[in-house]
Amino acid sequence: MHNKVPTDDNLMLRGRALPSMCSLCLKNAESSFHIFFECEYAVKIWSWFANCLDMVLQFTSMEDMWSLCDLNWSPQCKVVISSALVNLLNSIWFARNQARFNNKLITWKSTITMIIANTSMSGNNSKKTSSNSIRDFIVLKKFNVIIHHPKAPVLKEILWQPPLFCWTKCNIDGASKGNPGLAGCGGIFRNHVADMLYCFAEPLGIVSSYHAELCATMTAIEIAYKMNWHNIWLETYSNLVVLAFTNSNTAVSWCIRNRWHNAMVLYNQMNGMVSHIYREGNQVADSLANHGCTLDTFSFWQEAPEFIKDNLVKNKLGIPS
Repeated sequence: MHNKVPTDDNLMLRGRALPSMCSLCLKNAESSFHIFFECEYAVKIWSWFANCLDMVLQFTSMEDMWSLCDLNWSPQCKVVISSALVNLLNSIWFARNQARFNNKLITWKSTITMIIANTSMSGNNSKKTSSNSIRDFIVLKKFNVIIHHPKAPVLKEILWQPPLFCWTKCNIDGASKGNPGLAGCGGIFRNHVADMLYCFAEPLGIVSSYHAELCATMTAIEIAYKMNWHNIWLETYSNLVVLAFTNSNTAVSWCIRNRWHNAMVLYNQMNGMVSHIYREGNQVADSLANHGCTLDTFSFWQEAPEFIKDNLVKNKLGIPS
């Protein structure tokens, strides 16, 4: 509360002389801690709240109550408990002001009804989800909150797909051990029956992952143009690379900008397409890129090296990697 609530004790600290009495219990001098925690009126409300949580609550300072939010609640239940604490304090303060300034006593049961109504609104409008805990279920029902069940996880099978007849597909990837860090790139060209035509791996030095992905793309385009594979399908894990083809304003590092523009000139002379694939379907290119990090110079193969053979066979058979 930062001692900002204008209770009698805080007003006295600011130099105002006045007699003090709690407007709710009419027995003790009013202080921030008394009115919110020690007053008979507040004790009844806290007892009800403790019963809702099925806990014993003991606070030695104003800040102690917020530790309730740090317990192992579900996200939705945590929102409800935080809201209940805020509404509990606000409702006690509202009842105090009504008693002091309007001579109107709000019963503690009416205050509880107000807390439930306001907390219910917060809990129901939250987008947070609950869990299958019976404790969370009981708390949410105490405050008339509709349980937001988490969405069932979506299981998606990722399979590598071969290109159409007369097309060549190139899967590319870049790897950086640190981003930026020691990097490499790689790619593999395959035909419509998933037979390997050519693959490469290249060391790049210390660069970022995005830089490595772009280098893999440019190398793939240059090789495809040289080999006369003009019906070319580029597939990559990087959404940024896909965006670079669709948006000419995508940022490309100055040190490779000229090469990138030259690669785009070659690409525009071919019948090409670019698509995104999840990492699980790009394991062969990923292995080549990681291998590139360990090399000293550009390497290529026209027969599959040992370290990619298993994933190549899985791709050809339509089995997840």
